[in-house]
Amino acid sequence: MNQADWLLLLHQIPPTPPYFRAKVLRRLNQLGAMAIKNSVYILPDMAETREDLEWVRSEILQEGGEAWLFRAQTLAGLSNEQLQESFRVMRSCDYKQLLDSTKAIADSQQYQKLRRRFEEVRKIDFFDAPEREELETIMETIDRKLHKPAAQPAPKPDLKNLNGRTWVTRRGVKVDRISTAWLVRRFIDPAARFVFVDQDHYTHAGDEIRFDMFEGEFTHEGDLCTFESVVRHMQAHDPALSALAEIVHDIDLKDEKYQRPETNGIAAMISGITTLHSADDRRIDEGSRLLEAAYAALKTVRKA
Repeated sequence: MNQADWLLLLHQIPPTPPYFRAKVLRRLNQLGAMAIKNSVYILPDMAETREDLEWVRSEILQEGGEAWLFRAQTLAGLSNEQLQESFRVMRSCDYKQLLDSTKAIADSQQYQKLRRRFEEVRKIDFFDAPEREELETIMETIDRKLHKPAAQPAPKPDLKNLNGRTWVTRRGVKVDRISTAWLVRRFIDPAARFVFVDQDHYTHAGDEIRFDMFEGEFTHEGDLCTFESVVRHMQAHDPALSALAEIVHDIDLKDEKYQRPETNGIAAMISGITTLHSADDRRIDEGSRLLEAAYAALKTVRKA
């Protein structure tokens, strides 16, 4: 999508039937459209948004109203940056409401309802409102608590037999999964292959190693994040690696357990990487460079 291109819908809605105006307004809100003047709405120009607005225009015409759809690249008095920020503010309000709702989640039914609403908002979050990542993290934590397996977790595989294996995790990798991928390639298998899946439609193959996933061979254990679980399984007596595990723990779990001075800086860099790159393999590549530098710095500090 060219973020300098916009769609403008102008309409005149007939006074009857009286409910129709409210119906159009509700539909435009569902599409994430922003009102910039009475009866003038704007959306970023994308294939999906064009189709959606064409349907709205068609409905208005069928009810005897008038509607026009225009494409614009620049708008007098409003820069592209201002428009994008206005869209972020709209979605930030939605995410904040959902964040408040997470406090009352007590069962799977409530969680699924929240998940559906989150997916609706995420679909119209065209410019990545900052609260989105926080909400995703909290929902992942709730998901783990609600759906943790009743049985014992999968047995840990022998580290000697992990070369040449495929490592599987959920799409949209963040700090724990990025760090674990670096750890695997750095200390276990330099040629490790990573696959990113939709957990709801994934079927486990026997030779695959799942990490940071439900019933995964390596995942959260108690108050340990996945990175910490793998480090513990490695039985690595490496103070720098243990320090890095504490940093990853605090970024991932947000419980400020260790409060290391490096944590905020690394958290900001990881956030920048996930903001810049949507491809999971690119996130891992960029994150691995950061983690390698952090690990080297921590070893230097320990030696000093």
